[in-house]
Amino acid sequence: MESGHPHPNPLPLGEGVSGASAHHSSPFGDSAASSPNTHPPLRLLHLADLHLGTETYGRVDSATGLSTRLADFCRCLDEVVEYALSQDIDLVVFAGDAYRSRDPSPTHQRELAQRIRRLAERGLPVLLVAGNHDTPASPGRASSVDIFETLSVPGVHVARQAQTLLVETRRGPVQVVAVPWPQRSALLSREEHKNRTAEEINALLVERVNDFIAQEEARLDPSLPAVLVAHLSVAGAALGSEVKFRFGQDFVVPLSAVARPAFAYVALGHLHRHQILHHASPPVVYAGSLERVDFGEEHEAKGFVVAELGPGQTRYQFVPVGAREFLTLEVSAGEDPTADVLAAVAGAEIEGKIVRLIVRMEPQYEARLCYPEVRRALRRAGYFAGLVKQVQREARLSTPFPHPEEVSPLEMLEFYLKAREVPAERAGTLLEYAKALLEGAR
Repeated sequence: MESGHPHPNPLPLGEGVSGASAHHSSPFGDSAASSPNTHPPLRLLHLADLHLGTETYGRVDSATGLSTRLADFCRCLDEVVEYALSQDIDLVVFAGDAYRSRDPSPTHQRELAQRIRRLAERGLPVLLVAGNHDTPASPGRASSVDIFETLSVPGVHVARQAQTLLVETRRGPVQVVAVPWPQRSALLSREEHKNRTAEEINALLVERVNDFIAQEEARLDPSLPAVLVAHLSVAGAALGSEVKFRFGQDFVVPLSAVARPAFAYVALGHLHRHQILHHASPPVVYAGSLERVDFGEEHEAKGFVVAELGPGQTRYQFVPVGAREFLTLEVSAGEDPTADVLAAVAGAEIEGKIVRLIVRMEPQYEARLCYPEVRRALRRAGYFAGLVKQVQREARLSTPFPHPEEVSPLEMLEFYLKAREVPAERAGTLLEYAKALLEGAR
Protein backbone atom coordinates (compact mmCIF):
# COMPACT_ATOMS: atom_id res chain seq x y z
CA MET A 1 0.00 0.00 0.00
CA GLU A 2 1.63 3.22 -1.11
CA SER A 3 1.57 6.32 1.03
CA GLY A 4 -0.79 8.87 -0.43
CA HIS A 5 -2.49 6.49 -2.87
CA PRO A 6 -6.12 7.60 -3.35
CA HIS A 7 -8.83 5.13 -2.44
CA PRO A 8 -12.26 5.58 -4.06
CA ASN A 9 -15.02 5.73 -1.48
CA PRO A 10 -18.46 4.26 -2.33
CA LEU A 11 -19.98 5.26 1.01
CA PRO A 12 -22.20 8.36 1.21
CA LEU A 13 -19.54 10.25 3.15
CA GLY A 14 -17.48 11.70 0.34
CA GLU A 15 -16.49 11.11 -3.24
CA GLY A 16 -12.98 9.86 -2.58
CA VAL A 17 -10.21 10.10 -0.03
CA SER A 18 -6.60 9.18 0.26
CA GLY A 19 -4.65 8.27 3.29
CA ALA A 20 -1.11 8.48 4.44
CA SER A 21 -0.05 9.86 7.78
CA ALA A 22 3.41 10.32 9.17
CA HIS A 23 4.28 10.54 12.85
CA HIS A 24 7.41 11.56 14.78
CA SER A 25 7.59 9.51 17.14
CA SER A 26 0.98 -6.73 30.06
CA PRO A 27 -0.03 -9.70 30.01
CA PHE A 28 -3.01 -10.71 27.82
CA GLY A 29 -4.93 -13.52 29.39
CA ASP A 30 -8.32 -13.06 27.72
CA SER A 31 -8.07 -14.23 24.14
CA ALA A 32 -5.77 -14.87 21.23
CA ALA A 33 -6.45 -15.05 17.50
CA SER A 34 -4.17 -15.99 14.65
CA SER A 35 -2.97 -13.36 12.21
CA PRO A 36 -0.99 -13.72 8.99
CA ASN A 37 1.26 -10.72 9.68
CA THR A 38 4.85 -11.14 10.80
CA HIS A 39 5.47 -7.59 12.01
CA PRO A 40 6.91 -6.63 15.41
CA PRO A 41 4.31 -6.53 18.19
CA LEU A 42 2.24 -3.35 18.09
CA ARG A 43 0.08 -2.32 21.06
CA LEU A 44 -3.23 -0.71 20.16
CA LEU A 45 -5.70 0.89 22.59
CA HIS A 46 -9.34 0.79 21.46
CA LEU A 47 -12.05 2.93 23.05
CA ALA A 48 -15.42 4.24 21.93
CA ASP A 49 -18.66 5.99 22.85
CA LEU A 50 -17.43 8.59 25.30
CA HIS A 51 -20.62 10.70 24.95
CA LEU A 52 -19.05 13.65 26.71
CA GLY A 53 -21.82 16.04 27.74
CA THR A 54 -24.20 13.45 29.16
CA GLU A 55 -25.20 15.09 32.43
CA THR A 56 -28.25 13.08 33.51
CA TYR A 57 -28.16 12.10 37.20
CA GLY A 58 -25.73 14.87 38.03
CA ARG A 59 -25.71 18.15 39.91
CA VAL A 60 -23.71 21.36 39.58
CA ASP A 61 -20.43 21.27 41.48
CA SER A 62 -20.30 24.51 43.47
CA ALA A 63 -16.50 24.63 43.21
CA THR A 64 -16.30 24.36 39.42
CA GLY A 65 -19.77 25.34 38.23
CA LEU A 66 -19.76 22.18 36.08
CA SER A 67 -21.86 19.05 36.22
CA THR A 68 -20.64 16.26 38.47
CA ARG A 69 -21.37 13.88 35.62
CA LEU A 70 -18.98 15.77 33.34
CA ALA A 71 -16.34 15.11 35.98
CA ASP A 72 -17.27 11.40 35.94
CA PHE A 73 -16.83 11.10 32.18
CA CYS A 74 -13.57 13.08 32.20
CA ARG A 75 -12.20 10.96 35.02
CA CYS A 76 -12.78 7.79 33.00
CA LEU A 77 -11.10 9.36 29.97
CA ASP A 78 -8.16 10.36 32.16
CA GLU A 79 -7.74 6.69 33.10
CA VAL A 80 -7.46 5.86 29.41
CA VAL A 81 -4.88 8.57 28.81
CA GLU A 82 -2.78 7.55 31.82
CA TYR A 83 -2.85 3.92 30.73
CA ALA A 84 -1.85 4.79 27.17
CA LEU A 85 1.09 6.91 28.33
CA SER A 86 2.35 4.47 30.95
CA GLN A 87 1.75 1.07 29.34
CA ASP A 88 3.74 1.22 26.12
CA ILE A 89 0.78 1.86 23.79
CA ASP A 90 1.67 2.58 20.15
CA LEU A 91 -1.66 3.70 18.70
CA VAL A 92 -4.98 4.90 20.15
CA VAL A 93 -8.13 4.36 18.06
CA PHE A 94 -11.42 5.95 19.05
CA ALA A 95 -14.37 4.25 17.33
CA GLY A 96 -16.83 7.14 17.40
CA ASP A 97 -19.30 9.21 19.46
CA ALA A 98 -17.01 11.59 21.27
CA TYR A 99 -19.87 13.80 22.42
CA ARG A 100 -23.48 13.40 23.43
CA SER A 101 -24.64 15.80 20.71
CA ARG A 102 -23.51 16.94 17.29
CA ASP A 103 -23.05 20.47 18.65
CA PRO A 104 -21.00 20.10 21.83
CA SER A 105 -20.49 23.09 24.10
CA PRO A 106 -17.10 24.83 24.16
CA THR A 107 -16.56 23.36 27.63
CA HIS A 108 -17.03 19.81 26.40
CA GLN A 109 -14.77 20.47 23.41
CA ARG A 110 -12.12 21.87 25.74
CA GLU A 111 -12.19 18.82 28.00
CA LEU A 112 -11.69 16.39 25.12
CA ALA A 113 -9.05 18.54 23.43
CA GLN A 114 -6.95 18.75 26.60
CA ARG A 115 -6.74 14.96 26.78
CA ILE A 116 -6.08 14.46 23.07
CA ARG A 117 -3.30 17.05 23.33
CA ARG A 118 -1.64 15.09 26.17
CA LEU A 119 -1.41 12.05 23.94
CA ALA A 120 -0.20 14.04 20.93
CA GLU A 121 2.47 15.88 22.93
CA ARG A 122 3.91 12.55 24.03
CA GLY A 123 4.17 11.37 20.42
CA LEU A 124 1.31 8.88 20.59
CA PRO A 125 -0.76 8.81 17.36
CA VAL A 126 -4.54 8.97 17.74
CA LEU A 127 -7.24 8.11 15.20
CA LEU A 128 -10.75 9.55 15.72
CA VAL A 129 -13.59 8.00 13.70
CA ALA A 130 -16.81 10.01 13.52
CA GLY A 131 -19.87 8.33 15.05
CA ASN A 132 -23.55 9.06 14.59
CA HIS A 133 -23.50 11.52 17.51
CA ASP A 134 -20.54 13.31 15.90
CA THR A 135 -21.98 13.47 12.38
CA PRO A 136 -24.27 16.35 11.36
CA ALA A 137 -27.49 15.72 9.48
CA SER A 138 -26.36 17.98 6.64
CA PRO A 139 -23.38 16.73 4.55
CA GLY A 140 -21.96 20.23 4.26
CA ARG A 141 -21.64 20.84 8.00
CA ALA A 142 -18.54 19.97 9.99
CA SER A 143 -18.56 17.06 12.40
CA SER A 144 -17.79 17.66 16.06
CA VAL A 145 -14.30 16.14 15.68
CA ASP A 146 -13.27 17.90 12.45
CA ILE A 147 -11.51 20.63 14.44
CA PHE A 148 -8.54 18.34 15.14
CA GLU A 149 -7.97 17.85 11.42
CA THR A 150 -8.56 21.53 10.65
CA LEU A 151 -5.90 22.55 13.18
CA SER A 152 -3.54 19.84 11.87
CA VAL A 153 -2.76 18.60 15.35
CA PRO A 154 0.40 16.48 14.91
CA GLY A 155 -0.28 12.77 15.23
CA VAL A 156 -4.07 13.16 15.39
CA HIS A 157 -6.01 11.75 12.45
CA VAL A 158 -9.74 12.22 11.86
CA ALA A 159 -11.83 9.88 9.70
CA ARG A 160 -15.06 11.63 8.92
CA GLN A 161 -15.17 9.86 5.57
CA ALA A 162 -14.59 6.18 4.86
CA GLN A 163 -10.92 5.78 4.02
CA THR A 164 -7.74 3.81 4.54
CA LEU A 165 -4.80 5.42 6.30
CA LEU A 166 -1.21 4.36 6.72
CA VAL A 167 -0.36 5.49 10.25
CA GLU A 168 3.25 5.59 11.36
CA THR A 169 3.97 4.40 14.89
CA ARG A 170 7.22 3.88 16.75
CA ARG A 171 6.93 0.16 15.94
CA GLY A 172 6.35 0.77 12.28
CA PRO A 173 3.40 1.53 10.01
CA VAL A 174 -0.08 0.11 10.46
CA GLN A 175 -2.87 0.13 7.89
CA VAL A 176 -6.18 1.40 9.27
CA VAL A 177 -9.42 1.00 7.34
CA ALA A 178 -11.78 3.53 8.92
CA VAL A 179 -15.56 3.37 8.50
CA PRO A 180 -17.38 6.25 10.23
CA TRP A 181 -21.14 6.40 10.60
CA PRO A 182 -22.59 6.84 7.06
CA GLN A 183 -24.81 9.84 6.50
CA ARG A 184 -28.25 8.72 5.45
CA SER A 185 -28.99 12.27 4.28
CA ALA A 186 -26.20 12.06 1.70
CA LEU A 187 -28.09 9.25 -0.02
CA LEU A 188 -31.52 10.83 0.33
CA SER A 189 -30.25 14.04 -1.27
CA ARG A 190 -29.63 12.21 -4.54
CA GLU A 191 -32.46 12.16 -7.05
CA GLU A 192 -32.29 8.40 -7.64
CA HIS A 193 -32.77 7.65 -3.94
CA LYS A 194 -35.20 10.33 -2.75
CA ASN A 195 -38.30 8.11 -3.03
CA ARG A 196 -36.80 5.01 -1.48
CA THR A 197 -38.22 3.60 1.75
CA ALA A 198 -36.24 3.51 5.00
CA GLU A 199 -35.75 -0.24 4.56
CA GLU A 200 -34.39 0.26 1.04
CA ILE A 201 -31.98 2.96 2.24
CA ASN A 202 -30.78 0.69 5.05
CA ALA A 203 -30.18 -2.14 2.59
CA LEU A 204 -28.22 0.22 0.33
CA LEU A 205 -26.09 1.40 3.26
CA VAL A 206 -25.28 -2.20 4.21
CA GLU A 207 -24.32 -2.95 0.62
CA ARG A 208 -22.03 0.07 0.39
CA VAL A 209 -20.31 -0.65 3.69
CA ASN A 210 -19.71 -4.25 2.67
CA ASP A 211 -18.40 -3.26 -0.78
CA PHE A 212 -16.10 -0.59 0.63
CA ILE A 213 -14.49 -2.89 3.21
CA ALA A 214 -14.05 -5.66 0.63
CA GLN A 215 -12.47 -3.20 -1.80
CA GLU A 216 -10.05 -1.84 0.80
CA GLU A 217 -9.17 -5.33 2.03
CA ALA A 218 -8.04 -6.23 -1.50
CA ARG A 219 -5.69 -3.21 -1.54
CA LEU A 220 -3.95 -3.94 1.76
CA ASP A 221 -0.27 -4.75 1.92
CA PRO A 222 -0.07 -8.24 3.51
CA SER A 223 3.39 -7.49 4.90
CA LEU A 224 2.00 -4.77 7.20
CA PRO A 225 -0.52 -5.09 10.05
CA ALA A 226 -4.04 -3.94 9.26
CA VAL A 227 -6.98 -3.07 11.49
CA LEU A 228 -10.56 -2.05 10.82
CA VAL A 229 -12.07 0.73 12.95
CA ALA A 230 -15.82 1.21 12.41
CA HIS A 231 -18.83 2.84 14.03
CA LEU A 232 -21.61 0.42 13.06
CA SER A 233 -24.22 -2.02 14.27
CA VAL A 234 -23.07 -5.56 13.47
CA ALA A 235 -25.38 -8.55 13.38
CA GLY A 236 -25.21 -10.79 16.42
CA ALA A 237 -24.35 -8.03 18.88
CA ALA A 238 -26.28 -7.69 22.13
CA LEU A 239 -28.14 -4.39 22.08
CA GLY A 240 -28.03 -2.00 25.00
CA SER A 241 -30.53 0.44 26.44
CA GLU A 242 -29.22 3.19 24.14
CA VAL A 243 -30.85 1.46 21.15
CA LYS A 244 -34.34 2.55 22.25
CA PHE A 245 -33.47 6.08 21.15
CA ARG A 246 -32.56 4.90 17.65
CA PHE A 247 -35.30 2.35 17.02
CA GLY A 248 -35.94 2.07 13.29
CA GLN A 249 -32.92 4.20 12.37
CA ASP A 250 -30.07 1.72 12.63
CA PHE A 251 -28.93 -0.45 9.79
CA VAL A 252 -27.16 -3.69 10.65
CA VAL A 253 -24.22 -5.09 8.68
CA PRO A 254 -23.50 -8.83 8.69
CA LEU A 255 -20.57 -10.08 10.73
CA SER A 256 -18.96 -11.36 7.52
CA ALA A 257 -18.65 -7.76 6.30
CA VAL A 258 -16.14 -6.90 9.04
CA ALA A 259 -14.63 -10.25 10.12
CA ARG A 260 -12.21 -10.44 7.20
CA PRO A 261 -8.93 -12.39 7.48
CA ALA A 262 -6.75 -9.51 6.25
CA PHE A 263 -7.40 -7.63 9.49
CA ALA A 264 -5.47 -8.37 12.66
CA TYR A 265 -8.15 -6.69 14.79
CA VAL A 266 -11.58 -5.10 14.27
CA ALA A 267 -12.37 -2.19 16.62
CA LEU A 268 -16.06 -1.33 16.80
CA GLY A 269 -18.05 1.49 18.33
CA HIS A 270 -21.77 2.41 18.53
CA LEU A 271 -23.10 -0.17 21.02
CA HIS A 272 -22.44 0.60 24.68
CA ARG A 273 -21.98 -2.97 25.91
CA HIS A 274 -18.49 -4.44 25.72
CA GLN A 275 -18.67 -7.67 23.74
CA ILE A 276 -16.68 -9.92 21.44
CA LEU A 277 -18.51 -10.94 18.28
CA HIS A 278 -15.72 -13.02 16.76
CA HIS A 279 -12.93 -14.67 18.75
CA ALA A 280 -10.99 -16.21 15.87
CA SER A 281 -8.96 -14.35 13.29
CA PRO A 282 -9.75 -11.50 13.35
CA PRO A 283 -11.11 -10.58 16.79
CA VAL A 284 -14.22 -8.42 16.31
CA VAL A 285 -14.72 -6.36 19.46
CA TYR A 286 -17.01 -3.66 20.78
CA ALA A 287 -15.07 -1.74 23.43
CA GLY A 288 -18.34 -0.44 24.89
CA SER A 289 -18.84 2.97 26.45
CA LEU A 290 -16.50 4.39 29.08
CA GLU A 291 -19.17 5.57 31.53
CA ARG A 292 -22.71 4.45 32.31
CA VAL A 293 -25.44 6.71 30.92
CA ASP A 294 -28.57 5.18 32.48
CA PHE A 295 -29.89 2.30 34.58
CA GLY A 296 -30.05 0.06 31.53
CA GLU A 297 -26.24 -0.13 31.85
CA GLU A 298 -26.28 -0.71 35.61
CA HIS A 299 -24.69 -4.16 35.43
CA GLU A 300 -22.37 -3.59 32.45
CA ALA A 301 -18.60 -3.39 32.86
CA LYS A 302 -17.14 -0.19 31.43
CA GLY A 303 -13.66 0.29 30.01
CA PHE A 304 -11.50 -0.08 26.92
CA VAL A 305 -9.59 -2.80 25.08
CA VAL A 306 -5.87 -3.23 24.55
CA ALA A 307 -4.81 -5.38 21.60
CA GLU A 308 -1.33 -6.60 20.82
CA LEU A 309 -0.79 -7.24 17.12
CA GLY A 310 2.12 -9.63 17.37
CA PRO A 311 3.70 -11.99 14.86
CA GLY A 312 1.31 -14.83 14.18
CA GLN A 313 -1.42 -13.82 16.61
CA THR A 314 -3.47 -10.99 18.08
CA ARG A 315 -3.95 -10.91 21.82
CA TYR A 316 -6.46 -8.61 23.44
CA GLN A 317 -7.67 -7.70 26.90
CA PHE A 318 -10.54 -5.67 28.33
CA VAL A 319 -9.37 -3.07 30.85
CA PRO A 320 -12.11 -1.76 33.19
CA VAL A 321 -12.29 1.84 34.38
CA GLY A 322 -13.77 3.28 37.56
CA ALA A 323 -17.12 4.26 36.07
CA ARG A 324 -19.75 5.63 38.40
CA GLU A 325 -21.87 2.79 39.78
CA PHE A 326 -25.63 2.65 39.40
CA LEU A 327 -27.76 0.79 41.95
CA THR A 328 -31.44 -0.14 41.94
CA LEU A 329 -32.91 -0.91 45.36
CA GLU A 330 -36.14 -2.89 45.18
CA VAL A 331 -38.22 -3.07 48.36
CA SER A 332 -41.39 -5.04 49.03
CA ALA A 333 -42.96 -2.94 51.80
CA GLY A 334 -45.58 -3.90 54.36
CA GLU A 335 -47.69 -1.97 56.85
CA ASP A 336 -44.84 0.46 57.63
CA PRO A 337 -43.30 1.17 54.21
CA THR A 338 -41.02 3.93 55.52
CA ALA A 339 -39.37 1.59 58.02
CA ASP A 340 -38.98 -1.11 55.38
CA VAL A 341 -37.35 1.30 52.92
CA LEU A 342 -35.02 2.79 55.53
CA ALA A 343 -33.91 -0.70 56.55
CA ALA A 344 -33.13 -1.59 52.94
CA VAL A 345 -31.15 1.64 52.46
CA ALA A 346 -29.19 1.08 55.69
CA GLY A 347 -28.21 -2.41 54.56
CA ALA A 348 -27.03 -1.37 51.09
CA GLU A 349 -23.70 0.02 49.93
CA ILE A 350 -24.83 3.29 48.40
CA GLU A 351 -21.85 5.60 48.97
CA GLY A 352 -21.06 7.51 45.80
CA LYS A 353 -23.53 5.53 43.69
CA ILE A 354 -26.43 6.76 41.60
CA VAL A 355 -29.38 5.14 43.34
CA ARG A 356 -33.03 4.66 42.48
CA LEU A 357 -35.72 3.07 44.65
CA ILE A 358 -38.53 0.80 43.50
CA VAL A 359 -41.05 0.23 46.28
CA ARG A 360 -43.86 -2.30 45.94
CA MET A 361 -46.75 -1.86 48.37
CA GLU A 362 -50.44 -2.36 48.89
CA PRO A 363 -52.64 0.68 48.15
CA GLN A 364 -53.82 1.03 51.77
CA TYR A 365 -50.21 1.63 52.92
CA GLU A 366 -49.15 4.10 50.20
CA ALA A 367 -49.88 7.22 52.27
CA ARG A 368 -47.62 5.97 55.07
CA LEU A 369 -44.44 6.28 53.00
CA CYS A 370 -42.56 9.40 54.16
CA TYR A 371 -40.58 10.67 51.18
CA PRO A 372 -38.50 13.29 53.12
CA GLU A 373 -37.21 10.60 55.47
CA VAL A 374 -36.24 8.43 52.55
CA ARG A 375 -34.36 11.31 50.90
CA ARG A 376 -32.45 12.03 54.10
CA ALA A 377 -31.42 8.39 54.36
CA LEU A 378 -30.03 8.55 50.81
CA ARG A 379 -27.72 11.51 51.43
CA ARG A 380 -24.79 9.08 51.39
CA ALA A 381 -25.52 8.27 47.76
CA GLY A 382 -23.75 10.08 44.97
CA TYR A 383 -27.13 10.96 43.49
CA PHE A 384 -30.72 9.96 44.26
CA ALA A 385 -32.37 9.25 40.92
CA GLY A 386 -35.88 9.01 42.32
CA LEU A 387 -38.47 6.75 43.86
CA VAL A 388 -40.89 4.60 41.87
CA LYS A 389 -43.95 3.36 43.72
CA GLN A 390 -45.50 0.20 42.37
CA VAL A 391 -48.94 0.00 43.93
CA GLN A 392 -51.11 -2.90 42.87
CA ARG A 393 -54.57 -1.56 42.20
CA GLU A 394 -57.61 -3.42 41.01
CA ALA A 395 -58.62 -1.98 37.69
CA ARG A 396 -62.25 -1.95 36.80
CA LEU A 397 -62.69 -2.80 33.17
CA SER A 398 -65.79 -1.69 31.33
CA THR A 399 -66.55 -4.39 28.80
CA PRO A 400 -68.06 -3.83 25.35
CA PHE A 401 -70.34 -6.81 25.89
CA PRO A 402 -73.96 -5.83 26.75
CA HIS A 403 -74.69 -9.40 27.84
CA PRO A 404 -71.47 -10.86 29.34
CA GLU A 405 -73.18 -14.14 30.12
CA GLU A 406 -73.41 -14.78 26.38
CA VAL A 407 -69.67 -14.30 25.81
CA SER A 408 -67.34 -17.30 25.74
CA PRO A 409 -64.49 -17.53 28.28
CA LEU A 410 -61.93 -17.26 25.48
CA GLU A 411 -63.50 -14.05 24.15
CA MET A 412 -63.55 -12.57 27.63
CA LEU A 413 -59.92 -13.56 28.20
CA GLU A 414 -58.89 -12.03 24.87
CA PHE A 415 -60.60 -8.76 25.82
CA TYR A 416 -58.88 -8.76 29.22
CA LEU A 417 -55.42 -9.31 27.70
CA LYS A 418 -55.94 -6.47 25.24
CA ALA A 419 -57.15 -4.15 27.99
CA ARG A 420 -54.05 -4.99 30.02
CA GLU A 421 -51.86 -4.32 26.93
CA VAL A 422 -50.27 -7.75 27.14
CA PRO A 423 -47.81 -8.19 24.23
CA ALA A 424 -49.41 -9.95 21.27
CA GLU A 425 -47.00 -12.91 21.30
CA ARG A 426 -47.55 -13.60 25.01
CA ALA A 427 -51.31 -13.06 24.69
CA GLY A 428 -51.43 -15.59 21.89
CA THR A 429 -49.60 -18.15 24.00
CA LEU A 430 -51.93 -17.59 26.97
CA LEU A 431 -54.99 -17.97 24.74
CA GLU A 432 -53.62 -21.24 23.35
CA TYR A 433 -53.11 -22.60 26.87
CA ALA A 434 -56.59 -21.45 27.90
CA LYS A 435 -58.12 -23.12 24.86
CA ALA A 436 -56.34 -26.40 25.67
CA LEU A 437 -57.51 -26.25 29.29
CA LEU A 438 -61.11 -25.60 28.30
CA GLU A 439 -61.08 -28.42 25.75
CA GLY A 440 -59.55 -30.78 28.33
CA ALA A 441 -62.27 -29.94 30.84
CA ARG A 442 -65.06 -30.95 28.45
